[in-house]
Amino acid sequence: MAKFTPMIQQYLQVKADHQDAFLFFRLGDFYEMFFDDALKASQELEITLTSRDGGEERIPMCGVPYHSAPTYIERLIEKGYKIAICEQTEDPKQAKGVVRREVVQLITPGTVMDGKGLTDKENNYIASISEFQDGTIGIAYNDLSTGESQVTMMNGGQDEVMNEISLLGAKEIVVGHQFNKDLEKTLKERFIVTFSYEDDISSKEEYAPLLVNIQHEKMVQTVSRLLNYLHRTQKRSLDHLQPVSIYQLQQFMKIDYYSKKNLELTETIRSKGKKGSLLWLLDETMTAMGGRLLKQWIDRPLIDHQLINSRLNMVETLLEHYFERQDLRENLKEVYDLERLAGRVAFGNVNGRDLIQLKKSLQQVPFIRSIVEQLQSQESDRLIGQLDALEDLTDMLEQSIIENPPLSIKEGGVIRDGYHQELDQYRDASKNGKDWIAQLELQERERTGIRSLKVGFNRVFGYYIEVTKANLHLLNENRDRYERKQTLTNAERFITPELKEKEALILQANEKSMELEYELFLQIRERVKGYIPRLQKLAKAISGLDVLQCFATISENRHYSKPEFNHDRRIVIEDGRHPVVEKVMGAQEYVPNNCYMDPEREMLLITGPNMSGKSTYMRQVALTAILAQIGCYVPASRAVLPVFDQVFTRIGAADDLVSGQSTFMVEMLEAKNAIANATQNSLILFDEIGRGTSTYDGMALAQAIIEYIHTNIGAKTLFSTHYHELTVLQEELAQLKNVHVSAVEQNGKVVFLHKIKEGAADKSYGIHVAELAELPAELIRRANQILNELENQHQHAPEPKKIPTSNMHEKSDEETNQLSFFEEAPAGKQKSAASTKEKKVADELQSLNILDMTPLQAMNALYELQKRLK
Repeated sequence: MAKFTPMIQQYLQVKADHQDAFLFFRLGDFYEMFFDDALKASQELEITLTSRDGGEERIPMCGVPYHSAPTYIERLIEKGYKIAICEQTEDPKQAKGVVRREVVQLITPGTVMDGKGLTDKENNYIASISEFQDGTIGIAYNDLSTGESQVTMMNGGQDEVMNEISLLGAKEIVVGHQFNKDLEKTLKERFIVTFSYEDDISSKEEYAPLLVNIQHEKMVQTVSRLLNYLHRTQKRSLDHLQPVSIYQLQQFMKIDYYSKKNLELTETIRSKGKKGSLLWLLDETMTAMGGRLLKQWIDRPLIDHQLINSRLNMVETLLEHYFERQDLRENLKEVYDLERLAGRVAFGNVNGRDLIQLKKSLQQVPFIRSIVEQLQSQESDRLIGQLDALEDLTDMLEQSIIENPPLSIKEGGVIRDGYHQELDQYRDASKNGKDWIAQLELQERERTGIRSLKVGFNRVFGYYIEVTKANLHLLNENRDRYERKQTLTNAERFITPELKEKEALILQANEKSMELEYELFLQIRERVKGYIPRLQKLAKAISGLDVLQCFATISENRHYSKPEFNHDRRIVIEDGRHPVVEKVMGAQEYVPNNCYMDPEREMLLITGPNMSGKSTYMRQVALTAILAQIGCYVPASRAVLPVFDQVFTRIGAADDLVSGQSTFMVEMLEAKNAIANATQNSLILFDEIGRGTSTYDGMALAQAIIEYIHTNIGAKTLFSTHYHELTVLQEELAQLKNVHVSAVEQNGKVVFLHKIKEGAADKSYGIHVAELAELPAELIRRANQILNELENQHQHAPEPKKIPTSNMHEKSDEETNQLSFFEEAPAGKQKSAASTKEKKVADELQSLNILDMTPLQAMNALYELQKRLK
């Protein structure tokens, strides 16, 4: 085994405890990395890989400057890595042998406190998952930057865990070493998430204030796992952590992972970005903490009538007070991120500028409170008591911190004159000394006659008098007073007894001034810590007010209306619009639509051509319900809605390549999720179910799903399809009604009216859509020819048998039979022998490999076979 130098041995000892992290090992002004860390970091950070003598062999090494380390750390965090910061914990002058070093902090994707790793209007959650023997699962999560913590228990399996982690957008998950490896693998595949391990689930005495709301032992263990990990890795005060809140999944409208993605609530399917999502449309918040709360409300719509109406009533009040709302927006604009400022105070990385931001934010609170008092409503009156201006803290910051402090808190210039008497004395001594230096320069110029003589200062040599070599001869009369201090190429530097004496006084005053100022700043920071609970309470009030004014602003600008709620499961939407599509297109171009459903009209079967707006119509109904249940007005002239407990969607086609699932498998999994979990109070949107397989398979599945939902679940359902054969179900299923998106032909061209009308569509207009997509004219002509021939053949064919419906409780012969491609002989009669020509065509048809053919090739082959049968 190779023998390493004492310093490398120290490195290896520290690294042994942090195998899953890059070890930033402090050496002088650099953080160095060695061995595999150096090899990997040089690639990830694109920095130079070198080597150094480590004993018997040279070892790989790379490093980053101490002052620019945060930039490199952020880049590694964005890639999902962890960084262990190893600092000198001993004065090198007092060290015997190698200076003692220890890891002072572990920075991970879930524990970032500042920099680019944090987005202003997004939470940065770290979650812990704990599995218990009875099959229950606990999930706790925390945003270290704000101190917010919550916990819940669930009885579901992996799907429920996946939905919750997706909703949180957690960057890091803490589990025990015995955690379910299959679930861990699935979470890593589905989400960009870092896993960390903590087996200690014991509750410490200092956690008592944080666990005051929790009595459930499993919840205590789930939270304790997370808290133990945070304290072990951060190694510092976490005084800003708020008491952990309990939440139940049943308290909110459930929107599963697929539905959240399909409805594009917080990000778009195509770009994975905010622009084009519902969050993008709604975000008129003026503060960072309001933006984060808005996203939380969209992720978790309410199901409590009273809470929903409370929000809606406040939005109504703000709408009625236009001028007050505009003043409120102006004042909110001046409020900084109180939640994260409080977190930085507790974490110990706050600076003077942060405290000035805190002061300026608090100075806006009296104005905000005054505006809210003018609103004079039940909801605004409740809010007034939460708008604590913290005047004592504001006064203390006003008296102590200068208006434009420097970034550094160790080099002085942060504390106001007059705040501390001893500091003022040091500053006075330093200032008078510097004035004396300026006078000395003038006196020496006059005494020597050297106009270029100057008095300067540097950190190495202190104060000096500099004379160019060309003027040295003028010093003859003053040689006794001038003592040589440093020789330069073109000048000599001297010091006099008077200058040496004053230098000691000035430097001593400067040094003591900076030391005292730093101590005073730390004292101020500690005093601010005592206000953290009040600051966090104020932040909650302001962020909630910010979101509600945002809803009022959007509702006024977009002409939304206040929704009403009913208990008899009616949907009445008049002139409904898709909020995002309307914004992109413009209100003048968007065609609004109505939607009516009640207990006698539970399911709408929607037919119509592609591109006509079926998917948009379905989405706008769901988004209207979600907007209403987060407490916002809705894009309609009138809306009467039930409160939905869940929303399920199956819209769009996409492979899940990561999980190795085809489009059709994804479609079936999403359908299964809805069918297995929906209740009578749910909303289901199914778009083109069954299109991922053969026509008869798809049609059979679509009909079976419609019947099952209609008979067994009774949820409000919008089901769009191209299978026009399914429209006959209106005759069999009492609560199903046909509607269609209208289109007309003008001069051989299709015109989509985007208007929902009663009844079934008569045509699909698929070839017209292909023409709009500018497929070759020859191809379009050929497709029309084939379509005409197929339609003529269909007109002369025997009347097709109606597919029977089922009550889903009895198995009939028809239910177990596979639909045949060829007409079967009536029961009791012998099938006639097929002609030789028909048999040959049938054999050739059976030999075709449809899956390897393009649609055009398939149509041509079908056309040729049909010609041979005529």
